[in-house]
Amino acid sequence: MDSLSHNILSVLLPFSVLFSKPSWKKALTLLLGTLICTGKRTVCSALRAMGLGSEVGFSKYHHLLNRTKWSSLLAAKILFFMLLTLISGTNPLVLFADETLERRRGKKIKAKGYYRDAVRSSKSQVVKASGLKWLVMALSIKFPFMSRAFALPFLSVLEFSKKCDEQQKRRHKTTLKWTSQMICQVRRWVGKIRQIILVGDGGFAVGQLALDCIRLSITLISRLKMNARLFDFPPDRIPGKRGRAPSKGVRLKNFKQMLSLDNLPWKEVEVTGYSGVKRIVRLVSATCMWGADGSTPIPIRWVLIVDPTGKLDPMPLMSTDPLMTPEQIIELYVDRWSIEVTFEETREHLGVETQRQWSDPAITKSTPVLMGLYSLVCLMATRLEQEKLLKVEETAWYQKKHATFSDMLRAVRLVIWRENLILRKAKITPSGENISQEMAEWADAIVKQVLQAA
Repeated sequence: MDSLSHNILSVLLPFSVLFSKPSWKKALTLLLGTLICTGKRTVCSALRAMGLGSEVGFSKYHHLLNRTKWSSLLAAKILFFMLLTLISGTNPLVLFADETLERRRGKKIKAKGYYRDAVRSSKSQVVKASGLKWLVMALSIKFPFMSRAFALPFLSVLEFSKKCDEQQKRRHKTTLKWTSQMICQVRRWVGKIRQIILVGDGGFAVGQLALDCIRLSITLISRLKMNARLFDFPPDRIPGKRGRAPSKGVRLKNFKQMLSLDNLPWKEVEVTGYSGVKRIVRLVSATCMWGADGSTPIPIRWVLIVDPTGKLDPMPLMSTDPLMTPEQIIELYVDRWSIEVTFEETREHLGVETQRQWSDPAITKSTPVLMGLYSLVCLMATRLEQEKLLKVEETAWYQKKHATFSDMLRAVRLVIWRENLILRKAKITPSGENISQEMAEWADAIVKQVLQAA
């Protein structure tokens, strides 16, 4: 493997603690091959992109996914702490959680199931597809050279189908149980001091998940149903009265009923939408108790949003932090769309759904690696932008002012091609002399921080 730029190698170096020396060289080869190849992201495609099409021992690279033992959870932890370096210590951590479907077929893929395909479905038609369902947690990062917040994945969990769990004779975990386990893991990583905000779509507006977030001192922001059960706060307990204290007050009108009222205190505000676009919305907000699915009622701040133009349907949002302002709730929920963009870009540019692994260990590792590679490309591009190597590519039919992920990936590929194919530097090992002392210290600091948080 030819010499690498320190901007590329320093981002990959912290992951060397996961492997032995021979395995690390193979892992680095596959990562670089996956970055520069196009089309299907198979092991063979990565080897061909690296000029190893005639490699006799190609099976050793397949063993890296289906036989070699390395911790994907530790890899997620290292990536998470690397992403934390992009966030100021005083700012809260905004996490996005969502599901994505990896369309796969084959009798040997045990974990697959039939799920609703959100991309192909519409309001009038539901399309189901065979595949693997992944629950992805991403960190919201706002780069100074970007117009919107990026959702950078760091933790991906394969949700086994119910049929697969029954065949394996194990207890089936729902999406909400996986989410509770993931946020508990993140809370252990960062400690109790750092403020965390979890943003999810309407499927995460469940009472038990909200209670778990409150227990972990995490704020949950989600979308409510129009017929959500809202209650007044419980009245003060009468002194001397026997019995259990009430947990909620009288039942309040739901959001659908509120729209027919004439005395609501509507106000028009300007909020920042996707890509920094400003728009005017009408909203009304208040605090109350929310009880979902018969669970323990919890205090929330709800926001009912109405589009003055009438193009969008009314949308109710909630936050388990009653002190949060309505504008903050709206803007954080709007930023959640970034994770949907991330899913699309990982399919378009990193070849998610084109893998062909059949063994269980390879399936559980290949997709999280590709998801994490999206975040690594953004980290590399951040370093390249500091050296003025990140350029915004424009065409006659597509004018843009800010860089996109395709520009980031293009900049990373150009650096790799220039260093390897054009300059033809001497062959080095992953810990070669081309890594500056500053970059090596940065990588060591990341690993040390991860080990201290263990």
